[in-house]
Amino acid sequence: MNENLMEKLIGKAEKLGASYVDVRYQENESEVILVENKILKSYTSRKRSGIGIRVIVDKSLGYASTSKINGESLEQILREAVKIARVSGIEVRGLGEGRVEKAEEKSLVKVNPFEIDPDDKVSVALEANKSALISDEIKNIQTALGIVRDSRLFMSSLGSKIKLETTIIGVSHGSVARVNGRMERVSYSNSKCAGFEFIEKEDWNSFTIDISKLALEAVNAKTPPPGTYTVVVDPDVIGLMLHEAFGHASEGDLVASGESVLHGMLGKRVASELVTIIDEGVVENGYFHPYDDEGVKKEKTVIVENGILKNYIHSITSATLLGAKPTGNGRAQDFENLPIVRQTNYYMAPGDYSFEELIEDIDFGIYIKGKGAGGGQVEVGMGTFTFGVGPSKIIRKGELAETVRGVVISGLILETLKTIDAIGKDLKIRTNVFGGCGKMGQSVRVGFGGPHVRVRKMTVGGR
Repeated sequence: MNENLMEKLIGKAEKLGASYVDVRYQENESEVILVENKILKSYTSRKRSGIGIRVIVDKSLGYASTSKINGESLEQILREAVKIARVSGIEVRGLGEGRVEKAEEKSLVKVNPFEIDPDDKVSVALEANKSALISDEIKNIQTALGIVRDSRLFMSSLGSKIKLETTIIGVSHGSVARVNGRMERVSYSNSKCAGFEFIEKEDWNSFTIDISKLALEAVNAKTPPPGTYTVVVDPDVIGLMLHEAFGHASEGDLVASGESVLHGMLGKRVASELVTIIDEGVVENGYFHPYDDEGVKKEKTVIVENGILKNYIHSITSATLLGAKPTGNGRAQDFENLPIVRQTNYYMAPGDYSFEELIEDIDFGIYIKGKGAGGGQVEVGMGTFTFGVGPSKIIRKGELAETVRGVVISGLILETLKTIDAIGKDLKIRTNVFGGCGKMGQSVRVGFGGPHVRVRKMTVGGR
């Protein structure tokens, strides 16, 4: 995209009466290879680009976008954005009051995945898929290799200019086991903001074999006895719980509208004193997000410190409404959408315990695992959650015992966080090339995770 052209658009918008203007250009390129039961089912590739213009005219917001990058189309959407602002009546405060940012950032890519021979990429997926067929009781195997490169250019009438490029790549696999008429599906993915070097480094055959083994183990297992137990949750599950049940509740727009269980809770205890929760733009194995789509640098934001709620996460608008500072969490799915408050890499800080220490004094409990987790339901205003997790393990007299399947956990997130009495020293954060977090019709990629955590009271059931 021609930067001079974007600067001209900003200048024209100001001449049309805009007190603030920002322009976002995006190019997105993706590939997905799908293999099922040792057969290449599809190889899809997509390229998409476009531009969005946001203006403030007489304190009101206007926005328009187009995928047609030519002078006539850009002139048209500029006038459309200004026209919308004049009639929308949507008052927006804070835009145009931030600091000027200039930066150019790229996620680390050693081997460009889009320059790798397609046959080589197909071969990785095919071999990984074939390896998963370890038994006649494995009835279906699906493997996908995905690549996305997202490039964005942000410019504003303040003088900000930020170029970002994030490349993410990974493999997803699902195995279905069937024994005596009972079926169990286990799926999992492994992704990283990196280049094809990530694919070359990992053993994807072992990755899919392990998933098939887990499916076979689960299909022969019983469901857990329902009840309230002391549990140890793995990093995948604590990340899921935090993101869905607590992270959304800490989003400034939901707090400002009164829809969040955390409304009015700043400075109050919301978790055990052992708990510290962070949202950060650049972390190892997370999603690379150093700046948001409003030109704000995404630094480390401590949401909860030693159990006390310290901050919410904010866009420029939500920060202004709540008298806070923007935290770099104004994110848009793409050029067609306006930024809204979204998480980046949301995780719990590690503690001091080894895994053995976490389970050693549990007479009877459950080790809750995330690999193979299903869907869930969260009520942000009430702080309630219900999640289907992966095949898990009974803890008996301080030792891991038999596998249980169909495990469902539920509770009130604030009560659950307050019963945490030990936190592991490990830390695992993950992201996903195949999907993201949905909110208000938009999906963005995020990172989530934490250490192993011991929760003294959690309701567990079976499906």
